Amino acid sequence: MIAHESVIRFSIFLGCLVVMAVWEVMRPRRVLLQPKGRRWFANLALTAVDMLFVRFTLGAVAVSTAVYARDHGWGILHAIHLPEVFSFFITIFFFDMAIYLQHVMSHALPVFWRLHRVHHTDLDFDVTTGLRFHPLEIFISMLYKAALAAALGAHPFGVLLFEVILNSSAQFNHGNVAIPLSLDRILRRFVVTPDMHRVHHSWMVKETNSNFGFFFPWWDRLFGTYRDQPQEGHREMTIGLKEYRDFEKLNLLRLLWIPFEIKIGGYSFRRDD
Repeated sequence: MIAHESVIRFSIFLGCLVVMAVWEVMRPRRVLLQPKGRRWFANLALTAVDMLFVRFTLGAVAVSTAVYARDHGWGILHAIHLPEVFSFFITIFFFDMAIYLQHVMSHALPVFWRLHRVHHTDLDFDVTTGLRFHPLEIFISMLYKAALAAALGAHPFGVLLFEVILNSSAQFNHGNVAIPLSLDRILRRFVVTPDMHRVHHSWMVKETNSNFGFFFPWWDRLFGTYRDQPQEGHREMTIGLKEYRDFEKLNLLRLLWIPFEIKIGGYSFRRDD
């Protein structure tokens, strides 16, 4: 199964995209303010660049590293000889917490924020926002996960499943979908919901610096970064960054160039306005 990782991941990615796109049409949470066709073109074109970039550089490096670590006895889990089932679940939980911490660092450190702010420049919030990442950020993330796999001695199938979960949950929790509030309150005890993650895409810095989780919601509660609701409400809140409000200029080439702009903008992890 690991030998066909790329096919598995792409098939699930495409299936999730279709399901979420249909759900957004049937039960939207917010009225989108920007031309959807041009937004989707920019976001999906950036996704295609990401896929090609990773394909011709690192490929499936995280899973490959986990396989290599298993075959050579690398990492903590191999040193303590846990049963495979425990290694499998520890891998998923450990990787999810590590991605939470990476996300926090992407906001806290200016050099990483330069890359990550591409994701936050989207002026609307829907399934394609969950795909809007700069290829260099994807590249760094893949190296980070490979290092984690080696240090942990991660379970190869656990890494593969985590990659699938991460991609699918990113599409789900960026969905412009209406989930009944009573159901959302239950779901967000176990997974990050769209209403929970949407707060993170507010243009208010104190809200942007909250709800960093992608799949499990517990890390935000544990580390004190959880915020229940946006101050202005989900339908009225403003999405995006204050420094990037001109939709006409947020095309594919601009998104690729944003990390190299001289000014980083007014955003700072330490601000609370």
